[in-house]
Amino acid sequence: MTHFQLSVNGRQEQVSADDPEMPLLYALRNDLSLHGPRFGCGLGQCGACTVIIDGEAARSCITPISSVGEGKITTLEGLGTPEHPSPVQAAFIEEQAVQCGYCINGMIMQATAFLSKTKNPTEGEIREALASNLCRCGTHVRIVRAVQRAAREI
Repeated sequence: MTHFQLSVNGRQEQVSADDPEMPLLYALRNDLSLHGPRFGCGLGQCGACTVIIDGEAARSCITPISSVGEGKITTLEGLGTPEHPSPVQAAFIEEQAVQCGYCINGMIMQATAFLSKTKNPTEGEIREALASNLCRCGTHVRIVRAVQRAAREI
């Protein structure tokens, strides 16, 4: 059993794992009860499990827990609260960008990382930034509008 010290949403957390290659997603959901990141494809292709590590969007289903080191992990729960959502979360609410909701964690996390580096993005830049996040419900138009709104608010 190996013990890992993780910085998650501004708090130090200790997680134990039998296998150092265990996906970070399992530690976040099963050990820390954080349910923003979701298991989707398990291959890093759908984006449902996206978290931010040191400012970069990362697929937690394919990120071994041993690779995180001292990186600062932010999950959906670390962006804001129901009373005080982050600008991106608030924009998704205002634009009603959620249908089934399964992809929204990944969309919000990817958009948050993108907007932290790109001010005043074009629609094309937003679409490109979110292209690797899959939404089967087809709310892409509302998701793009939400990111545009968030970009104006930030």
